[in-house]
Formats: sequence, structure tokens, C-alpha cells
Amino acid sequence: MLRHKTPIPLNWPGSARWPLSWWDPAGPSRPLHELNPLRLRYIEQAAPLSGARVLDVGCGGGILSEAMANRGATVLGIDLSQAVLDVAELHALEGKVRFQYRAIAAEELAAAQPSVFDLVTCMEMLEHVPDPAAILGALAKLVRPGGDVIVSTLNRKPLAFAVAILGAEYLARVLPEARTNNLKFIRPSELARWGREGGLTLLDLTGITFNPFTRAFSLSPNTDINYLAHFKRSA
Repeated sequence: MLRHKTPIPLNWPGSARWPLSWWDPAGPSRPLHELNPLRLRYIEQAAPLSGARVLDVGCGGGILSEAMANRGATVLGIDLSQAVLDVAELHALEGKVRFQYRAIAAEELAAAQPSVFDLVTCMEMLEHVPDPAAILGALAKLVRPGGDVIVSTLNRKPLAFAVAILGAEYLARVLPEARTNNLKFIRPSELARWGREGGLTLLDLTGITFNPFTRAFSLSPNTDINYLAHFKRSA
């Protein structure tokens, strides 16, 4: 049993509500900055980044996209918010990080560029879209045969709802209310089924816990609230 460690939702600020605060490590996006090294480590354990063609879906201000580019990947970040993409592009220019951004939907890109990417990531987005199964299907089309898809989302359990809505939003004020009004919590079994329907095989499920005293994140077998999923497309 993990003591003093509570799984928490990772659908933090990233909408156009705070476009200029993405890269402030002490601002509303602080949890994302604190979480990013852990996400990056999980990704690197699942798929090599050096020399890989990577697509980051729902990239927001580019915190994860930049980190993967700095690991040697050729990264394309896509998002529907031009405001946050402008912030991402400006920060990349200032940091002399080479990668690209586009304001385009995953489904549209999948129709235009299927089977292009070695790795596709989609963090804290599936629970916010009207049809998460369709998005996962698009991710499956975007990755090449034998490539990897890594997503994170929220489990549909009472504890997840309590932490996501009551704990993170109303008590800790971590989440903007608009971001949690229409959350669509997703069971791992549902995610696995949607992946199979798109030609993806689920290889791993890993939860994330947070120590509120040290503000440290860690990977955990507890997937009751927030979890990462690693898929492989059939070769």
C-alpha cells in the first residue's frame, strides 16, 4: 500500500483560458511541469525517442513536445487552439528547439497522413472529447505498423470522480471548472477495446500517484484514477 500517495487526475490547465501561463513553472500549469519528467520517462521506457518521428496530439503549449524534441525526436504537435500553439511556437523559438506545430484535428491529419509516425502521444485529452473511441482510432491510423501509441486518461470509478471534481477542482483549485464539467471517464477495458478495434494491442497500464507533501509524482500499479496506457500497432 502506498502511504501518503494519492492518484490524482492529470487534466490540468491547458485550454485557451491560460495561454500565456503554459511556461510559468510556478503558474497554473505547475502540475504539468512537475509531471512532465515522469511522463517523459515512461515514454522513453516504452519507445526510443532519438531519431523517431513523433506526433503529440493535444499538445497545448508544448511542454511534452519540447521535451521529446530535446531527446532527439522529430516532433509534430497538433492542437485545435491556435492561441496555445502560438505560445508553444514562441517558446520553441526562444529555446532554439526544432519541431513543428499545426492547428488540425487528429482525424483530419489521419486522413491526410496515415501510418507516418513511429510514436503517437495523447495526454489528458481523451476524457474531454465527444468521441474518445474515434480519437483513439485516429491515433491508430496515424502510427506506422509496429509503432507505439501512448495515452493518459481518467478511470471511471467513484474515487476518480471524487478526486477529479471535488479534490482537484473545488478543494485544491488545480483545475478550471470548465475543464471538468463534461469529463468522460474511461475504463481501461473500454480503452483496450477501442484500441483493438483500431488495430492496437494494449501492452501496459500504469497509474500515477502524487505525494502532496513533497509534490512528487511516481508511477504506480494503482490505476483507479489516472493511468497511462501503452499500445502497439500490429505490424
